[in-house]
Amino acid sequence: MGYGMSCCGPKRRHVLRALGLAAAAPLLATSAPGSARAQPGSLIATDLEVVTVTATSVVLTWTTLAVNADGTPIPAEANTEVRLAPADSRGPATVYFPAGAERTPYHYAEVDGLEPGRPYRFEAWSDGVRVTPAANLVTRMPTAPECTGEFTTLVPPPGRRLRTLALCNDVHFGEEVSGLIAAGLPPGVRQDPGLTPYPEMMLAAVLDDLRRPDRAADHLLLAGDLTSEATPDQTHGVRSQLDAWGAPGRDWFAVRGNHDRPHIGNDYATCPPIAADHHDCWGESFTPPGEVLDHQVGGLRLLGLDTTDLDTAGGRIDRPQLDRIRELLHADPHRPTLVFGHHPVTLDSAVSNIAGPSFVLNRPDATALQALYSKAPGVFLHHSGHTHRNRRSPPDTPLQVEFIEVAAVKEYPGGYTLLHLHEGGYQLNFYKTRSPQSRTWSTKTRSEYLGLQPEYTLGPTTTRNHVVHKDLSGLT
Repeated sequence: MGYGMSCCGPKRRHVLRALGLAAAAPLLATSAPGSARAQPGSLIATDLEVVTVTATSVVLTWTTLAVNADGTPIPAEANTEVRLAPADSRGPATVYFPAGAERTPYHYAEVDGLEPGRPYRFEAWSDGVRVTPAANLVTRMPTAPECTGEFTTLVPPPGRRLRTLALCNDVHFGEEVSGLIAAGLPPGVRQDPGLTPYPEMMLAAVLDDLRRPDRAADHLLLAGDLTSEATPDQTHGVRSQLDAWGAPGRDWFAVRGNHDRPHIGNDYATCPPIAADHHDCWGESFTPPGEVLDHQVGGLRLLGLDTTDLDTAGGRIDRPQLDRIRELLHADPHRPTLVFGHHPVTLDSAVSNIAGPSFVLNRPDATALQALYSKAPGVFLHHSGHTHRNRRSPPDTPLQVEFIEVAAVKEYPGGYTLLHLHEGGYQLNFYKTRSPQSRTWSTKTRSEYLGLQPEYTLGPTTTRNHVVHKDLSGLT
């Protein structure tokens, strides 16, 4: 078993090949395996990603393709195999075939039973072909585990595990084309005719995952953009799906995003009116505009913010809401507190997202919010969505608060983050959803933004998976 992949630093031919495969991705995902005749020996095993690294497990995903007689790549069913051993071991690797894994073009391999804090070397294989990462910088950087062929399991925080929260966002219920920015560009991706609309299917995959024993989330936090355009049908539809999973205010908690804001037009006329001829259908099914959600679970305070602004994609927090946040934090400043809202807060997020500073929370409100955090040492995490990427950004001023953005539910990489709370801190892990339908759709939507979707949204392994030490011993 080798120790590296000789893949670091994508070369021009790798980039060109990746762009060609990305452009073909919609075709790949819509063509049924075996619908064209593959050339003998043409199997391509690619898109290797070390998605999740916990203290005792690792999750790898990849895709297998073949080339038919006219040179077109098509999905190719193959087996799923992981070879893994401690990095300091000279013995042979253990070969894992994930339980129940079917022959598939869209591979999801989870290996459990690993030792915390230990480096492992690994290889992924399908039908005798070793899997390599796509020509994306995020997985071909010299230190990326996909490139080095090694990863190190996390060391969990000290003390008992107390509870697990799932963080997610950007469902876009009712959306029909994924990956559009403006005026139908860049080219978007559609679900195949006859299949469940992708927002419903991807949310169902998240909810199914979270109830399984190996995820076992106690609560779900949704940081906005639950709908595409907040019509009555969309808001009722996503609310119904969540209600079938659990009870609001106990099992799940949701705040609105810019897509959920009040709208104008005949489609919204039956919903409660607010200022300037706008009607708020989302608020009718969830919470009114400008309301701060304030809940406690096991001593943990959850504060949900409405960061939306009428008729714009950018974010703001109105003065009454800031005053309410100040009141809540001042009344119990040391209470362990998790805040979630749709728009990212930090200057780092403002200058690093592709739409620029106007896309996130405006600077005055972001500064005011962080000033409130500076006087409330119990605030330890702020969860945002909106950018559809996994990112961990520093605060604008010295704060013991972690600001994270979580990738979208609705499209590649298609998943959620689990926040495991321990007495001595917390562990964050991002997971892709694993149903066959969601794996197919996630692969198809890799092609968004002219094939650059993975570069922007996946994020480094250490951003998606890390541990923070913090005294949370007062929680239950």
